[in-house]
Amino acid sequence: MDSLHLTPDILLRAYAMGVFPMAESRDDPEIFWVDPRRRGILPLAGFHVSRSLARRIRRAEFQVSFDRDFAGVLSACAAREETWINAGIFELYCELHAMGFGHSIELWQDGDLAGGVYGVALGGAFFGESMFSRRTDASKVALVYLVDRLRAQGFALFDTQFVTPHLRSLGAQEIPRRDYRRLLSEALARPARFDPDAPVPDPQLVLQRISQTS
Repeated sequence: MDSLHLTPDILLRAYAMGVFPMAESRDDPEIFWVDPRRRGILPLAGFHVSRSLARRIRRAEFQVSFDRDFAGVLSACAAREETWINAGIFELYCELHAMGFGHSIELWQDGDLAGGVYGVALGGAFFGESMFSRRTDASKVALVYLVDRLRAQGFALFDTQFVTPHLRSLGAQEIPRRDYRRLLSEALARPARFDPDAPVPDPQLVLQRISQTS
């Protein structure tokens, strides 16, 4: 499918059915739909923070924000030699952000964007799309704050699409497609709402809340 004919509404319906789009490369205008047999999820009640990561969070090396620079996070995620984010996908997710469905978390250091994550919120499901890191552990710290916010705001599912060693170290796991679709259906029925303007908690509170249910 040519990404020029993909609309935000089609994209949201696809997410609700459990599929997501990718492109072969930055320069390929075509997109294809992905529906993995085994789906990656990050259990919100089973998030693992290592001692070294907890120490880094306590040091408060980063300033944390939400939805402050969605396009900047998306651009950083696409700035790789190999990427599935083409121009059409970039524009579509920026539109989802403008509509209130696309969200980002940014980590800043000395005024520069040091790491971040972006994704799509629909009902009580958050579909993590991509992340990047320009400083040690920046994307992991971003995920800690994102998981804390999703739990605080009533989300039930954090879809990571696939599982990488990076995500597995934080507690991510793979589940069969049928189990994923059941969890997705339950999550979509929840009245959760991603609020980017909610106060960012201090590091100690984040770690305390994460440890209470991990």
